[in-house]
Parts: sequence; structure tokens; C-alpha cells
Amino acid sequence: MMQGTRSALYANDRESITVTVQEVTPRSVGALIALYERAVGFYASLININAYHQPGVEAGKKAAGEVLALQKRVLAILNEASCKEPVEPLTVNEIAVRCHAPEEIEMIYKIIAHMAANDRAIIAEGNCGSPRSVKVFLGECNVDDLYA
Repeated sequence: MMQGTRSALYANDRESITVTVQEVTPRSVGALIALYERAVGFYASLININAYHQPGVEAGKKAAGEVLALQKRVLAILNEASCKEPVEPLTVNEIAVRCHAPEEIEMIYKIIAHMAANDRAIIAEGNCGSPRSVKVFLGECNVDDLYA
């Protein structure tokens, strides 16, 4: 959903930021809520708009659906490459090309990073500061997914 919302905002010339916390604790969640509550209210008053009117919600849902479809294509490509002997690690760029979405390389990298961080059997090796250098493969091959 986050990536879909970011895409919808970007498509409509709206800027966004992403904040990452090292550990989710009651304190860090409370701090984030307080930060955004104040930032939204303050900024809205500066530019004289209603901060709680949400015209982009539907666009965000549509964009999120597109991100999920891209994630499914990425997984299919990784599954196919991981079922070969020997396993064929792919770069993010190679995955983007095989997805027929070279313009989506950043989104593909974020999808892979998210799945790897959430124990989704994705193994990503390389320098995360240089996404094009990252090699990716599935930790386990699922042949059933190839023909689903």
C-alpha cells in the first residue's frame, strides 16, 4: 500500500518522504504519530488547505494494485530462475527487464528489499546502497508456482 500511495502521489506531482525506525516500540510509534499529526496540521495551515480531505485515496488503491501485480511478476521470474540448476541469481536490472518494466527498477528494488526483510524466502546479496549491484534469488524453488 505504501508503494502504491507513493506512486500515486508522484504521478500527480506530489512529493512524499519515507521514515524508517530501527525498532517499533510504543515510544517510536507515538513519536511518529505526533510528528505527522503536527506536520500535517501545520503545513495545511501554511498553505490554506483542508489537510484531511483525501482525493488521492482511490488513486492510491489503484497504484497499490499495480505494485502487487508487479510483485507477483517479480516472484514468478525469481522462482523460474531459482528452479534452474545451478540456481541463477539475478540483478535487480535483469529482473526489471524480464518483467518488461525497466522503468520500474526502483519499485522492484523496494519490493525485493521488503520481501527479504520480511522473511519471504528472498535472498538478496550485495550493496543496498547500490541497488543495481544486488543479486537476488529465492531460497527455495516452488515448481507449482511456475505453472499456476
